[in-house]
Amino acid sequence: MASEERIKKLRSVLKNRQVDLKVILEDIHDPHNVNAIYRTCEAVGVMDIILLYIKEEFPEFKFNSSGSACKWIDLYKFSNPKDIIPKLKKDGYQVYSLVIDENAKTIYDVDWNKPSVIIVGNEHSGVSNESQNLSTSNIYIPMMGVVESLNVSVATAVTLYEASRQRKISGKYPNNNIDSNWLEEKLNKWIINRDEY
Repeated sequence: MASEERIKKLRSVLKNRQVDLKVILEDIHDPHNVNAIYRTCEAVGVMDIILLYIKEEFPEFKFNSSGSACKWIDLYKFSNPKDIIPKLKKDGYQVYSLVIDENAKTIYDVDWNKPSVIIVGNEHSGVSNESQNLSTSNIYIPMMGVVESLNVSVATAVTLYEASRQRKISGKYPNNNIDSNWLEEKLNKWIINRDEY
């Protein structure tokens, strides 16, 4: 059984969860990138990560380098963007494809206080055209150097920390919109299944 101190810590973590900020990983296969994204998501309070593998089978990842981050987030699997992106939009989410395109909106021009989803794409081909077309809009990270892009895990981190910065300014840490029943249910699951971590 978890100690009172541990329960207090876990409850505090859950109060900072940004349940209306989600990340979709599309066809990302490098386990180091996936694990780094998990760590960043957990660090800023993202609760849900959607694994979207369109072209290939879902890979088997080992989570040695994620610092157990994957144990504190919820993972969902899809193989068709049409099965998830329209539903998220219908539920009121702005869905942004992170791309290399200076004609797109910058990550600093997005109101991240609104329910938002970030799609990050494959290390070589980026976000698929299909997912981009289904998205609310494309976004990009302005680059000041010769190199045109960041590693996908770094780009995800930069974007999430901009979202986190805006949300912190708006007083969303802790998140007063967290449903208390959801929090207690999630806390109990964490205590039962993960109190060894």
